[in-house]
Amino acid sequence: MKKFLCVLTLLCACMTFSQGKPFKISGTLISGEDQTPLESATIYLETLKDSTLITYTISDKNGGFVLDNRTYEDSLNLIISYIGFETYTRILKIGKDPLNLKTIPLKTANVLDEVLVRSRAPITIKKDTLEFNVASFKTKKDATVEDLLKELPGVEVDEDGTIKINGKEVSEILVNGKPFFGNDPTITTRNLTKDLIEKVQITDAKSKAEAFSGEKGDKDSKSINLTIKEENNKGVFGRVAAGAGTDDHYEFAGLVNVFDNEQRISVLAGGNNINSAGFSFGELHKMFGSVNSVSFSGSDSFVIDGRSFGGGQGITSSQTAGVNYADELGKGNDVSADYFYSSSHSDNASIVERENILPDSRYFTNSSSSSINDTEAHSVNTAFDIKIDSTFLINVRPSFRFSNSKNSFEKEETSSDANNTLMNQGKTASFVENTGKDFGNNLNLTKRFGKGGSFIRVNMNANVTANNSSDFLNSETNIYGNDPNDILRDQFTDGERTSNRLDLGFTYRLPLQAKKWFFDFKYAYNIDKRKDQRSTFDFDQESQSYDIFNTALSTDFINKNHKHTPNVQLVFNSEKANIILGSGYSLTRLENADRLRPELSLNQTYDFLELNANLDYKFNPKSSFYAYYDLGNNTPEIAQLQPFTDVSDPLNTIIGNPSLSPSKTHRISADYNNYDYQKRSGFYVYANAYIIDDQVVSKSQVDENFVRTTTYTNVNGNYSSYLGSSLSKDFKIDSLQTVKMNVGLSGNMNNRVNFNNNVEYAALSIGLNPSIGVTYTWKNIFEIRPNYRLSITNTRYDLDDFDDRNFLRHSVGIRTATFMPKKLEWRNDISYTYNRDVAEGFQKSAWFWNATLAYSVLKDKGNITLKVYDLLNQNTNAQRIATDNYIQDSQSTVLEQYFMLSFSWKFNSLGPKGESGRGSMFMMD
Repeated sequence: MKKFLCVLTLLCACMTFSQGKPFKISGTLISGEDQTPLESATIYLETLKDSTLITYTISDKNGGFVLDNRTYEDSLNLIISYIGFETYTRILKIGKDPLNLKTIPLKTANVLDEVLVRSRAPITIKKDTLEFNVASFKTKKDATVEDLLKELPGVEVDEDGTIKINGKEVSEILVNGKPFFGNDPTITTRNLTKDLIEKVQITDAKSKAEAFSGEKGDKDSKSINLTIKEENNKGVFGRVAAGAGTDDHYEFAGLVNVFDNEQRISVLAGGNNINSAGFSFGELHKMFGSVNSVSFSGSDSFVIDGRSFGGGQGITSSQTAGVNYADELGKGNDVSADYFYSSSHSDNASIVERENILPDSRYFTNSSSSSINDTEAHSVNTAFDIKIDSTFLINVRPSFRFSNSKNSFEKEETSSDANNTLMNQGKTASFVENTGKDFGNNLNLTKRFGKGGSFIRVNMNANVTANNSSDFLNSETNIYGNDPNDILRDQFTDGERTSNRLDLGFTYRLPLQAKKWFFDFKYAYNIDKRKDQRSTFDFDQESQSYDIFNTALSTDFINKNHKHTPNVQLVFNSEKANIILGSGYSLTRLENADRLRPELSLNQTYDFLELNANLDYKFNPKSSFYAYYDLGNNTPEIAQLQPFTDVSDPLNTIIGNPSLSPSKTHRISADYNNYDYQKRSGFYVYANAYIIDDQVVSKSQVDENFVRTTTYTNVNGNYSSYLGSSLSKDFKIDSLQTVKMNVGLSGNMNNRVNFNNNVEYAALSIGLNPSIGVTYTWKNIFEIRPNYRLSITNTRYDLDDFDDRNFLRHSVGIRTATFMPKKLEWRNDISYTYNRDVAEGFQKSAWFWNATLAYSVLKDKGNITLKVYDLLNQNTNAQRIATDNYIQDSQSTVLEQYFMLSFSWKFNSLGPKGESGRGSMFMMD
């Protein structure tokens, strides 16, 4: 901690230095034709010698602007850009006194001239698109698109690659309007380099069918389109890299792109044994990705865009390969396809200590487990956009996936009472192999009528899945106490699960007032047919084979779910506002035929009302407000409804409840965001709440041996709410030094009504998470990013026998980057976590330090990198989880310290006649 404070002191000292002379330039923009103020024009200053951007701003609603900064230059070039008007330029003498340019009229542009002239404005605000000029934002050499996005105002990039714009998550990234390796944004952001991109365009996410029909996009998510310079659309570019390290660690990756105008072919491949996806290059300090770029699931696997890479929390070796193709077959007819292969092998071991909470007592469960997992997956995604004419569009999206996994698992578990008396124990060993096939196809037909906004859309989504499994199980469960029992199992289970789902939809939009008021008529029909057959056989000692059918542990049923939903919506659209009021009525029928137990078959119907309303209002190009309400209904799962007694777990018998009612969920959300490009500051706040009536919850009874019997019931009173906010501010000390500050505050409040040993109770949890981050950059010399996050959780129970709980966790981090001498980069990523509430025997605190040293060779086309993972050798994933029924501490296998030396080389023949295409406008310092 002392070292961290010393670094912060150094940061504060650096920030006190001021270079260059200050200046302040102001003025007001009006239309030369009608004298009206021009809002959202881009005003920026460049150096005369090399057109380096000094500062920029956006005009306010009255046309006013202020440029406030420091510079060493005596004269600067003022440039004003606005859509539909001629670009205004003027050379200004820079002095100490403020310069007021008063009123500046802009001339209306000739339409042909505007088409031919490229705007060099750093930011351009159009009706529904925010556009950044890549050349105006300086990054480190060899920067990726992810590096670029981190420099754009209002954009946040998490360590796992998740991108948020003013708090809204980015759901897709396109390249020249087409997908690049499916829907995984990190493949694009961590493989394409900044010097290939000309513009970054940000809009609300919408499908091609929605864009074609003129509908508004999804306000809860954003879409990014990367446009490549016209001269960079023909040629070959890519990168290859490989590394070897201590303890036999390795990594390799490669990406080759062949662009020929509208036709694009990309091939990538990679492999490693350091828990990396294998194809993400990223920044130099995570050259091939890092453990932070992997998404872990509770089933000990990590998944990227639906592609399984095996056990996540252990040590994973993975291999990947893929090819992407995109082309335009005639004007308006786009086609794209990608194939992806992935395989992995992972080992993991974990220990868990759990304190189970009962209304009048406690008992303790300790377990240790180990697993070995092997996966292999193939996926194919295709997309066809066929424009029959200017009014008729067809979108087709077929996809196919095949996967195979093998998992070996061993576990030992004991349960003891408060006096440490052993009540039960068990040992389990299993080997499971799964094979899955999935075919899906989405079809959209959109036909527009007239110019008032009328259209008809018919959509179909079909999905067929099949999963086959074989499961060998050997277990021993010992139950002690007054009624002792030993349960021994040596079994084989052959499983087959299939699902056939069809979703049909129809939409007709009737204009009430052309392009403003609409009435939407909608109808949706969904049918889902599922088959679940599991045949379990006990081992026969006489025949030495698995041939004794076990009815109690076998299932054989077919489930059908039919749903009809007519819906009507009133829609209002204008430049500033979008309002939707809708209502629907859902009719659902559930059918379940149990062929092993005909008396348990079900046939139930549910009818309920659905409501939705939203308001999207844009105060000006800088700020907007969005609010949403939805009343939805969820029918219980068949496993919850069917009164089948599931005894597959000897310590937890589960029985369904056919009397369950559907749950009703009221969802309310709202957000406000504002980014002021004049003041370089941004603020957003968003909140949501869920109120659930008749929520389905589990209800367990624990006997004196801590063996549970669980069923399901409906409860009222459950709700959850969340509030998140962020304030960001950029400070330019001078043309070389900048400081960015981000302060965040999030909180949540949840009330959960549940049962503990048949006793109903309510738990109210309140969480608070303040955070602060600072980035100080001394251009081409040094960068430092300290951050701090505090997590506070407080839980209160309405039962006197339950103890209230409070948890506190500190997270401190600092990142540094040094760019001197010119070809050398030294990066450090240091984090410290402290969790005071972790149980004895588990690590409460740890420092984690990754470092890289990279040197550019071969005229900056090659890089030699030395990477050190976990320099202090303290990596741990000890964690505490607290729920209403238990408090759990766990720790599992993690990747340990290693050193690795790697080399990467990039090649580029883009540009006219094989030239590199690096114009001065796109050169990076």
